[in-house]
Amino acid sequence: MGHNHSHHQHDSAGSNRTRLAWAFGITASILVAEIIGALLTNSLALLVDAAHMLTDAMGLLLALTAAHLILRKPTTKRTWGFRRAEVLSATLQSSLLLAVGIYAGIDAIRRLFEPPEVQAAGLLLFGVIGLVGNLISMWIISAGKHENLNMRAAFLEVLNDALGSVAVIIAALVIEFTGWTRADSVAALLISALIIPRAVRLLGETTHILLESTPRGLDLIQVRAHLEEQPGVLAVHDLHASQIASNLPVLSAHVVAEDAMFDAQSAGALLRDLQRCVADHFEVSIEHSTFQIEPESHHSSEHHAQC
Repeated sequence: MGHNHSHHQHDSAGSNRTRLAWAFGITASILVAEIIGALLTNSLALLVDAAHMLTDAMGLLLALTAAHLILRKPTTKRTWGFRRAEVLSATLQSSLLLAVGIYAGIDAIRRLFEPPEVQAAGLLLFGVIGLVGNLISMWIISAGKHENLNMRAAFLEVLNDALGSVAVIIAALVIEFTGWTRADSVAALLISALIIPRAVRLLGETTHILLESTPRGLDLIQVRAHLEEQPGVLAVHDLHASQIASNLPVLSAHVVAEDAMFDAQSAGALLRDLQRCVADHFEVSIEHSTFQIEPESHHSSEHHAQC
């Protein structure tokens, strides 16, 4: 069972690495095209989108690196392997996105008051190129976007790029048919508004994991109450739950049990019941749990020592 689960995770990580490699190649190509386009058209929206693409290309490269590291086996020095690499990657990606979004918003406001000349035809061409490339990348990544934070961050980046390309296309059409060049700065503001909330939300999720907070959706009060309802259990203390990476919550607890439970058969059955309880009963399934089972006399002396 555990071997099959591990084998599935390995195959999934390998597939994600392939998807990310394709998405990175497409994004890097669009980045080069948009930089050239921004220089030719003098468009802030296209330049901001190119900066966004640069950040996303770096983010996808980080995600690709993390996907590669996840495949490495655990060692005695790194007992979880590099599973947390995907969280670190997503944190860096969201931080870069936030910085780009803030910069884009500030520069767009400045250019609203000093609108430059923008070549609408070139802006439209490069906007369409960007949109087509981003849609292809989204299609490639979408199959693995729910598997971990690393893939989710990569998908959000490409989605933001696609929305940014739509804003660029709309700005080009407005300038072409009305001559209102401030549409370029408005598009840049829109791209900024798309970037910042998603970056903040993702940064909050990754920080939650890095601070080893209780996994979202898991109520430790309910966990404690349910564990204490198990036959032979008197009390539960030192209950801790955190998350190593996406889909990898862990839990540990000291369980005070009746003295009658301390024979080989009863203790083993109690341990199985406790592990099955946290794996099956709650919305967040915890497959990695550690329980220290203690007799009541040990708990009393331990409590006294702590006081």
